[in-house]
Amino acid sequence: MPARPVVLVVAPGDENYRGYCLEQVADAYRVVLLTGTEPSWEKPHITDHAVVDLSDPAALLAGGRALAARHDLAGVMTWDEWSVVPTARLARQLGLSTTAPEVMQGCRNKATARSLFARHGVPSAASVSVRTRQEAEAAADRIGYPVVLKPASHAGAIGVLRVDDRDQLTAAYRAAERTAGQGTESTSVLVEEFLDGPEISVECVTYRGATTAVAVNRKTISPPPHFEQLAHSVDADDPLRETVAPAARAAINALGITDGVSHIEMRLVDGRPRLIEVNARLAGDMIGHLVRLATGIDLVRAAADIACDRAPDLTPTRSSAAAIRLLYPDTSGTLTHLTYDGPRPTWLDRLHYQCRPGDQLLLPADGGNLYTGRIGYLITTATTGQQARARADQAARAVTAVLDRTSGPRSAAA
Repeated sequence: MPARPVVLVVAPGDENYRGYCLEQVADAYRVVLLTGTEPSWEKPHITDHAVVDLSDPAALLAGGRALAARHDLAGVMTWDEWSVVPTARLARQLGLSTTAPEVMQGCRNKATARSLFARHGVPSAASVSVRTRQEAEAAADRIGYPVVLKPASHAGAIGVLRVDDRDQLTAAYRAAERTAGQGTESTSVLVEEFLDGPEISVECVTYRGATTAVAVNRKTISPPPHFEQLAHSVDADDPLRETVAPAARAAINALGITDGVSHIEMRLVDGRPRLIEVNARLAGDMIGHLVRLATGIDLVRAAADIACDRAPDLTPTRSSAAAIRLLYPDTSGTLTHLTYDGPRPTWLDRLHYQCRPGDQLLLPADGGNLYTGRIGYLITTATTGQQARARADQAARAVTAVLDRTSGPRSAAA
């Protein structure tokens, strides 16, 4: 049999949330890896690798060219938000299929994306790019409270805060500015209109300019001022898909995305979609796994196929639902006890802990983020999204996490 094509994966990420991605690519392709550290869990899935400083664009390009010299690459791909632009540049240099790097830069810079949405008539939010607290205050006064402050170039809702009045603005601006300073595509802060309504995402696949809305993911978000994602669910028969698909396709067209898998975030305001942002890569938080459980469509394989300029197979083979519940403690502190009480039902697809007793957890309210406060996650399956969410809630109640507040990290305000 002929050898399988070789695909270069840039920045494999964390095994807890991205291990399934590498595994699914390796099911169909030989994988070579461009990574920032020596491979460990990745080893069973790869045939070669190069270790480079992924934050250095020149080093990333050099590492990619070195791997291309050793292998006949069919494609280059990444699911890492911070690597989408240099990965596109690498693919272009190697003459491989890719959405243009300039387009990827627009996706990474939320100010550019808002401008393109406005130019192409895509329903979005009022947004102003600012450089000082005084500019932020003036923008908020013009837009009208509540507003959202966020870094123009980041991800994971880090540094994103809702501001209900002028008294809250200074602290929120400082938090957004601190995170924005780490950006590569932009270091500015955005002041945006707060979109009041349920938050969803649309998981889309674009191949040679044609976009298919594969699934809708319904989100549960933490109470304000933070926008921490607490849960997701995907139902193969969700009627929202037909309602929001035109807005998702319009956003992708406005940005100029020609190829790849995209995670389009939006809110339903008075029942109509309004764009938050477009992430030009596979969704995080195991959402791709939920889509496969619910529909049978393999978004990871689709992303790899497109990177290799092959038409993806988007034929649904299932019609069910799946949900993920992201597990957080009630308070920051040192984890002392963590158990799942009771039998493991067949519908509990996964239960994963990413911390253990002795670890310190810091919630956003105390100055942390989704990386410092999360205990882990669990995934459930069902015939409907509502039932999958109910089962996730049921399973979460069986998780007991005990924290010692007195010996844990102190509040950032303390």
